[in-house]
Amino acid sequence: MKKVTGLGGVFFKCADPKGMNDWYAKNLGLTTSEYGTNFEWLHADDPGKKGTTVWCAFPQDTQYFNPSAKPFMINYRVENLVELVEELRKSDVTIVDEIAEYDYGKFVHILDPEGNIIELWEPREESDKQS
Repeated sequence: MKKVTGLGGVFFKCADPKGMNDWYAKNLGLTTSEYGTNFEWLHADDPGKKGTTVWCAFPQDTQYFNPSAKPFMINYRVENLVELVEELRKSDVTIVDEIAEYDYGKFVHILDPEGNIIELWEPREESDKQS
């Protein structure tokens, strides 16, 4: 079973998310919104299929990264989230929450050995293959 298939996103805390978005737009040319920006790319094994990687600045006081005290969170794309979570439980990995499902895919959060929050994301097109 494939586990991580790519980088889904980079999320970080900052004092002024709007100002940060404006700075990245002005100085590095990112097209930003309140949700950051999406980088589109093509799948190496299926060049007709698009994928995205998200970059997003969060408010300094966000609770979304809890229980991690770190100012960042990495999101990894995965192929079969349900099966992966079962394997992670067997390896005593800390699972922070239950799998949540949205229009754009399934998510769960885990902690690495140093307490960094990791978001695992099975994009909708990936989860449709499993159904």
